[in-house]
Amino acid sequence: MADLDYISSIRDNASALADAAESAGCDANVPSCPEWTVADLLEHMGTVHRWAAANCSRAPSDQFMRSSESGITAPADRSARPVWVREGAALLTDTLAEHSPDDPCWTFAPPATVSFWSRRQAHETAMHRVDAQLAAGRAEPIDAALAADGIDEWMFLVSNRPWAREKIVGTGETIHLHSTDVDGEWLLRLAPSGLEVERVHAKGDVAARGTASDLLCWLMGRGPLEQLEVFGDEALLAHWREIATF
Repeated sequence: MADLDYISSIRDNASALADAAESAGCDANVPSCPEWTVADLLEHMGTVHRWAAANCSRAPSDQFMRSSESGITAPADRSARPVWVREGAALLTDTLAEHSPDDPCWTFAPPATVSFWSRRQAHETAMHRVDAQLAAGRAEPIDAALAADGIDEWMFLVSNRPWAREKIVGTGETIHLHSTDVDGEWLLRLAPSGLEVERVHAKGDVAARGTASDLLCWLMGRGPLEQLEVFGDEALLAHWREIATF
């Protein structure tokens, strides 16, 4: 985390997202989010950036609020939404730059500081940039170091979702993830008490190898399993994708 410039990542990926949206057109379907058009994706992204910026000034003790409950409204003119997303990203990055990362604020998972929003929105924006580029025809990979950090973040968030109905549990099944382009190995154990994650080289019931970007995109439902090397119980990977959703 310490070596990553999350604010620059938000800025760069938001710009690329808006560029791809303009290229694809607002009526285009988003293959990785079949229920969305590009206009829907832009509405989500512009709303989330403004919501995250507002949360930097909310007290840690404030009540839980989803972005959909924020009252933020996207332009009715769908063609204006790429610009609206650029403006929202600028508001967010300016807000983050004005705060210290250690400033306390409301978050939906620890830590209750502004640093949470810098990291969360860097990954949110990068993944939805992939969505927009897929709608336009071809997605560029996520920066390898950012993607590895995204896997770390996802492994934490998936067990700390306040809206999750059930914990991720199992009978001890293990999944080993191995990044091939940057340092990164994870052992996921579906224990009866909940998900356990170690950053370690170890044999699992199934192993998946690939670039950090491909691993993260698969974890987040943006890429096929075929883009990874798989050894072992593929059914366990399919089960993981069913239960580990955001």
